[in-house]
Amino acid sequence: MKKIVFCLMMLLGSFAWAQAQGKAEIKFEKTSHNFGTFSEDQSVVKYVFKFTNVGDAPLVIHQAVASCGCTVPEYTTEPVLPGKSGEIKVTYNGKGRYPGHFKKSITILTNSTTETLRLTIEGEMTK
Repeated sequence: MKKIVFCLMMLLGSFAWAQAQGKAEIKFEKTSHNFGTFSEDQSVVKYVFKFTNVGDAPLVIHQAVASCGCTVPEYTTEPVLPGKSGEIKVTYNGKGRYPGHFKKSITILTNSTTETLRLTIEGEMTK
């Protein structure tokens, strides 16, 4: 009986300790960007998504995955401390693509309270 009570106390203590640990929380200034209309002659466009760690633990971006090879995200692999800011640079290359409207997504995987989130870019490439 004493062993069962001891195990339950250890389990409860572990749970309370885990709850007391801080958690990172990512907050973007905006999660979508529209490039508007741009020429096929200048088919490479870039945008920087800015974010802040509003949590109380270091924020780590594990991965940023674009929905297609024409979109390339770049992000820091260093942890972003609480209260500090970071950025994700996204480049869209429309060279060799058909002119017209496009909409692409970038999936971000983090250690934040919201572990997975999606950024979007869109625009209209003309001839």
